[in-house]
Amino acid sequence: MRQTLQLRLSQHLALTPQLQQSIRLLQLSTLELNQEIEQALQENPLLERIEPGDAMSMTAFTPGADALATPQTVSEPDNRFDERPTGDELTWGSEMPGGHGPRDPNDDSEADSGEFQAAATSLRDHLNAQLAMTQLGAHERALVGFLIEALDEDGYLAQDLEELADVLPDGGGEDREELLEELAIALKHLQNLDPAGIGARSPAECLELQLANVPASATRDLARAIVKNHLEHLANRDFAKIKKALGCEDEALRNAHALIRTLNPRPGAQYSPLDTRYIIPDAVVRKYRGAWVTSLNPDAMPKLRINRLYANLLQKSRSNGGANLSGQLQEAKWLIKNVQQRFDTILRVSQAIVDRQRAFFDHGEVAMRPLTLREIAETVELHESTISRVTTQKYLASPRGIYELKYFFGSHVATDTGGAASSTAIRALIKQLVSAEDGHKPLSDAKLAEILGEQGIVVARRTVAKYRESLNIPPVNLRKTL
Repeated sequence: MRQTLQLRLSQHLALTPQLQQSIRLLQLSTLELNQEIEQALQENPLLERIEPGDAMSMTAFTPGADALATPQTVSEPDNRFDERPTGDELTWGSEMPGGHGPRDPNDDSEADSGEFQAAATSLRDHLNAQLAMTQLGAHERALVGFLIEALDEDGYLAQDLEELADVLPDGGGEDREELLEELAIALKHLQNLDPAGIGARSPAECLELQLANVPASATRDLARAIVKNHLEHLANRDFAKIKKALGCEDEALRNAHALIRTLNPRPGAQYSPLDTRYIIPDAVVRKYRGAWVTSLNPDAMPKLRINRLYANLLQKSRSNGGANLSGQLQEAKWLIKNVQQRFDTILRVSQAIVDRQRAFFDHGEVAMRPLTLREIAETVELHESTISRVTTQKYLASPRGIYELKYFFGSHVATDTGGAASSTAIRALIKQLVSAEDGHKPLSDAKLAEILGEQGIVVARRTVAKYRESLNIPPVNLRKTL
């Protein structure tokens, strides 16, 4: 075989490091972005964060060929929707839901906020405090404290007393029977503590312990009988079997059921620490002079600049060779530019979504319209994959709540008029119909499909069932009331 040299021309797509970083930053959540920036700040001395109150907080250094440390004003992301009054008429506090700043007289949105406070006292601390006030001896108190440590977060004693006895030092000795009896007595002391129902070994026992604190009455006795022997029938709404087994009338069963519904099957849950997960929205939408306007959340935007000291050192060391610092300078400039471009893209996409879902912000979920990634991609002139990255783990704060941008996209169902209805709107309609139904004759999935058909929305029964299940709405037999 003869070897020869050939010259061949071809074209292929190559992603530059800057473009790769831009794509990566675009798909990161706000939390992941902050982690990426913190790592860059630690590794690159030419990059620094602008701290609040910094005299140079509005300037950055963008080294050029001649002047390496010339201060220039930081260019804010291209926000064509921010051309509006400033000063006292519009402050960030009035934009955010629950803000305490002065409200804009042109702001038509109604913001509301809720405060959540984690439990200050744990269940074990609460029970041990009560145990310390009892007149029990040291040994009995130690056994009750041992049982308290064995409770789960809902306040149940998940292990049998025999299993717990095996853990104790003399659990396998000759005095095992005596120890089991002492543990049973300690359990009674535990079950007398607050909250009622604590230390139960089953939901039925938990409800029975709570009913023991209810004043004696025929309703209480019937409720105890139901809880003890027919709790599964009650959960399945099988009222006919309960009435036949206990020989009670509808009114008596209705009263007993109402009493049981006042009980708490998870008495210890109120002392569990709240797993609060905070979301920092990337953008905020508010109604301004009758139009829904989107703006970026400044709290989510990292403020970065080039470090002046190291920029000056780089200028002086150019003659002596500063290749390492020059590379870090380029990386810092890329990062600042790509972070700015990320938020500019989020703003453009968010506003495009808001423009198409104005009815949702005005009227709620029932007015949600079908929306696809392609529709937004064509509007902002970006690829669908870019829109997918932008809308994943990016959040929009509105007077109706905080939503992930992906929430505003959804499939559609055809209507009689030839149009389309959003799956989100159909879910909202199903929820409204179920909430307004007659409890004695709840609506079946077929009936719901029929009602939707009368409103011009063509949807199959199995589709209604799928939407109902996604809303955690029980089937028709479990929604029936007396």
